[in-house]
Amino acid sequence: MNRVKEIRESKGITQKELALAIGVSCPYMHDLEKGARGAKQETWLKIASHLGVAVDELLPEEKKVS
Repeated sequence: MNRVKEIRESKGITQKELALAIGVSCPYMHDLEKGARGAKQETWLKIASHLGVAVDELLPEEKKVS
């Protein structure tokens, strides 16, 4: 499962609520959670801020910087 989706659901936030909060479309958020689209650093920062987590917690292991 995608980390964004996992964290979002654990906090009781809908996909639509998150998309609206960070200023992206619902289809974009859907694709981002499925891994079908990438995101700019600014978008990752907005998502992390809204979910109250570090950006690293959202990224798959292969995308993390060591």
